[in-house]
Amino acid sequence: MSQNLQVETSTVKNKTVKVPHTYVIIFMVVLLAWLLTFLVPVGKFETQEVKYKQGEKEKKKTVVKADSFQYEVDESGNVVRKPAKLWGTEDTGGYGMLNYVFEGLVTGNKWGSAVGIVAFILVIGGAFGIILRTGAVDSGIMSMIKVTKGKEFLIIPVLFVLFSLGGAIFGMGEETIPFAMIVVPLVIALGYDAVVGVLITYVASQIGFATSWMNPFSLAVAQGVSGVPVFSGATFRIIMWIVFTFAGLVYTMVYASKVKRNPEYSVSKEANEYFKKEAIKEDGKHEFNLGHKLVLLTILLGIIWVVWGVTKKAYYIPEIASQFFVMGLVAGIIGVIFKLNDMKVDDIATSFQRGAADLVGAALVVGMAKGILIILGGSDPSTPTVLNTILNGMGKTVGQLGGAFAAWFMYLFQSIFNFFVVSGSGQAALTMPIMAPLSDLVGVSRQTAVLAFQLGDGLTNVIVPTSACLMGVLGVARIDWGKWAKWQIKMQGFLFLLGTIFVLIAHFIGF
Repeated sequence: MSQNLQVETSTVKNKTVKVPHTYVIIFMVVLLAWLLTFLVPVGKFETQEVKYKQGEKEKKKTVVKADSFQYEVDESGNVVRKPAKLWGTEDTGGYGMLNYVFEGLVTGNKWGSAVGIVAFILVIGGAFGIILRTGAVDSGIMSMIKVTKGKEFLIIPVLFVLFSLGGAIFGMGEETIPFAMIVVPLVIALGYDAVVGVLITYVASQIGFATSWMNPFSLAVAQGVSGVPVFSGATFRIIMWIVFTFAGLVYTMVYASKVKRNPEYSVSKEANEYFKKEAIKEDGKHEFNLGHKLVLLTILLGIIWVVWGVTKKAYYIPEIASQFFVMGLVAGIIGVIFKLNDMKVDDIATSFQRGAADLVGAALVVGMAKGILIILGGSDPSTPTVLNTILNGMGKTVGQLGGAFAAWFMYLFQSIFNFFVVSGSGQAALTMPIMAPLSDLVGVSRQTAVLAFQLGDGLTNVIVPTSACLMGVLGVARIDWGKWAKWQIKMQGFLFLLGTIFVLIAHFIGF
């Protein structure tokens, strides 16, 4: 993991441009958040529980009340600012800026960031450490290269569409982390690079997530709390999914073809070299025998189990992590029985340890990013925080606009706010009870307001460093976030422009 967090350099027009270390970038954002607490007064909202129907099931969600924002004031009636301390813990009067790493790591629970995601990343890393130790993935990749020789380019569109469908149908996100462990080495072996691996797994899934017509984690919640029939407007969204998926695929194919023709064009040279060196270590061990086939069959059956669990039983982080642990354990037992790469029982344990160690850097970034939200006071709408004041201020700005510009500004706002609250359902619960009534006042349909949320929430997931899923995938691919963001910003601009077009079309056709 240490390699993908090193300071990167690239040459542009004979000038050396240094991309800061991921930890440095996050620290600067934490510092900015800390300074905001000195300047911005704190406020809070009242909350209420709303019910909505999702199919035959009745769902409940605690959301903010529209027009309920209040600044916290002192005895003299002046608004209160609550500057975050430089250092401090919960037992010493409040969290301090310099405590962001530890406090960020221990927030949440097993169902979410940061504790749950950190544990998920480490367990997944350990499980795949065992799987990779068997040599089955390397042997399978070499076998696939032989079978697809001359048709390698077909792998990219097929995988891109499948992952986009995963995001659209069942909100695929965290599940892309283990997939990236297989896909990234595969595409590098085919002559592409690590960035292509991230594009056809995580980025594709988030394009599907953002344009979904049936996403249960963001679209259903946003429509439910906005008073819009759940999963309505599917025809428009299916068309939007097709256009976005095609556009994202074309963008990916263009970049991939350039890398294929000229490897120097790649923006992930260090990661590429790492995976190539790992492949060289395994050179001569690529006999595709029965043991390897059984390990790959275990992975296939495990993936089917995961998809079934997510779609039919609502499995989430704890269950999925345990499913992949079982996959790793079974693969290790097969490796020992068939003596794959001379595996012994102890190798199962040491491989798990090494696999988890490889992703410690990514896990730390998840906690650090969560620390930003802690400095701003957290995301509880009923607690006086800087974040609530920012949300209220943006809502007032929308209320002063009208028509198409208001619809577009909603999209812009949701894109920015996603930096602070990456959870789709969490962002919906915070923003839509404010945006939905405002849309009535400014001449924007509630369905379009939901669309603006959906696109803003989903598309920016592929660049914000506060996204635990993104940081996990980048950790697997051994790509530094700073380097990724520098490249991704152009694609982000392209996706934002496309999103703007759809929001405006939706407004003008009265969607």
